[in-house]
Order: sequence, then C-alpha cells, then structure tokens
Amino acid sequence: MTDRPQTFTRIFAARFRRDTLALAGALIVAALAVTAALAPLIAPYDPAAIDTGNLLSPPTAAHPFGTDDLGRDVFSRMVYGARISLTVGFVAVSIAIVTGAVVGAAAGYAGGWVDGLLMRFVDLMLTIPSFFLILAVIAFLEPSIYNIMIVIGATGWMGVARLVRAEFLALREREFVLAARALGVGSASIVFRHILPNAMAPILVSATLGVGSAILTESSLSFLGIGVRPPTPSWGNILTLGKDYIEFAWWLSVFPGLAILITVMGYNLLGEGIRDALDPRLK
Repeated sequence: MTDRPQTFTRIFAARFRRDTLALAGALIVAALAVTAALAPLIAPYDPAAIDTGNLLSPPTAAHPFGTDDLGRDVFSRMVYGARISLTVGFVAVSIAIVTGAVVGAAAGYAGGWVDGLLMRFVDLMLTIPSFFLILAVIAFLEPSIYNIMIVIGATGWMGVARLVRAEFLALREREFVLAARALGVGSASIVFRHILPNAMAPILVSATLGVGSAILTESSLSFLGIGVRPPTPSWGNILTLGKDYIEFAWWLSVFPGLAILITVMGYNLLGEGIRDALDPRLK
C-alpha cells in the first residue's frame, strides 16, 4: 500500500496539530465563536433586564458573574458582549486586510515611482501612533460601533501593506509569473490569479493576529467612554463600570478583564501557530 502524497494541506495540518499552544488558541477562538453565535441560548437573562432588588450582587448560582449597578446579569451581558467584540474584530480586520492588500499589491507589482510614493505614505502613517490617531478621528465622529469598526480598520492596514508588498516583490520575478507574461496574460489576471493566491499565507497570519488587536482596541475605547455606548453591552464598557465600584464589586472588573485577556491570547496563539505551520523552514 502506497503512502498518500504529502500535499500542502496535509503538511500544514500535521504541523499545526503538533503545536499544543496553537491548538489551545484554536479551541479558545472556536469557543468564543460558538458563544457569540448562540448568545440567546447561552445567556440566562435578557442583558438589558433591570432588577432593582438585586443591585451589585456578588456571584451566586443564579448570577454566576454577579450583577451590575442596575441589577443586570453580568454573565448575560458578557455573552452578548462577545458578539460585539468579535464583530468589531472581524469587520475592522477585513477593512484593514483589503486596504493593505490593495496598497501592497499595487506597490509591489508596479514598482518604480508607484512603489516609492505608496511606501512613503505607509511610512508616514506608521509614524503616527495608531491609538492616538484613532482617538483623534473618533473625537470628530459620533461614537458608535460602526464608526469604531471603520476607524480601527482604516488605521490598521499599514503592516499588511508592507507584508503584501514584500511578497509581491519576491513573486513577480518567479518563473510562473514570467511565463504568464510571455503568454500575454493581463496584469489583473496575473495579480489576482497567480501572485495573490501565493501571497495569502502572511495575509492569513496578519488577519488572525489583527482580530485580537482590534478587540483590544475596541475594549480600550469603550473603557475610555468613546467606544460602544451603553446600554449595548461590550467587555470594555462593563470594565468601565467596574472601575467605579472596584472596592466592593470586584466581579465587574475581573470577569471582563479575563475575557479580554483570554480572547487576545487565543487569537495570538492561533496566529503564531498558523505562522509556524506555514513556515517551510520548520519541520
């Protein structure tokens, strides 16, 4: 009986399965996705339901994460908050990936003055601290989940652009690209059918790591009061409430803080695992 051929997918899967931390990250990410998707079934209470007779109650069997200053169940609010955080993360990263891929592809494939002009603009954007740039933009916009997603995405594409440019610079001189040009294949077809699919590995890694970063940024903005606005639950604004009662309502700070920590760690572990599994230098 002959062995099955070692395809790229099988090699990637075998490397990924050997990485215990990557598997842990994948499990965390999967659990968060299921929690967000099944929030109405998992949350025991309406996240907006007010119980004036149960204000700032510590964790009990009825309220495992306690209640807030309005008597709302913190566990239910955190389950629904997972939806907000993951939505912000995925949409913001999608915007960043598309923008960065377009800029990087144009710079890497065209070269010359186009490359120089686009990369100088990327360098200019990188000199501005991203979080302060986000704060400056949000100051002129109405704080909402849509504006948060757009602003985070619009200020987080520069790293992707540099990665994609580097891949395009290396791939545009490969034999299969030169052969396509010799056969008269158009530039658009070469970019989208030949070069871009071969440049997806660093894009995938960047996207995975970027989700955790976007969630952390959203939580920071909500903590400062310029992110997702109450009564919409998010981990950041639950944490904001916790600082006002931290001396006697520790659960309002501990549980959302742990949720943010575990989520960001999960995406970072998954991203690192994907990067290692895609690296041909590792066996």
